[in-house]
Amino acid sequence: MKRPSARKGNELKAVVPTLVELTDRVLYEDVWERPGLSKRDRSLVTIAALISMYRPEQLPAHLGLALDNGLTKEEIGEAIAHLAFYASWPSAISASRKFLEVVEEREAKEKEG
Repeated sequence: MKRPSARKGNELKAVVPTLVELTDRVLYEDVWERPGLSKRDRSLVTIAALISMYRPEQLPAHLGLALDNGLTKEEIGEAIAHLAFYASWPSAISASRKFLEVVEEREAKEKEG
């Protein structure tokens, strides 16, 4: 599987080439390809973990991947609302803003054709 932040990750090769290589080989070629969970479910778990740990910088790439992996906007919205009570309201609001950016960017690309 191609990592969701490929462009930014490739920039990091200049300073942390080993981390980028391990991310590609272990995380995305091994962990994400394991048969125990679908990619859709892995995406849901990943965005829940990122929201819970308040890692908004990582969210846009994984929210986009979640949509690509079959989660709907409504399902992601429900997950974010649910996490507000377990992860914190500020984390959910930050995630909501990142999700809005992802959705608006995708809609703009669709209109461009």
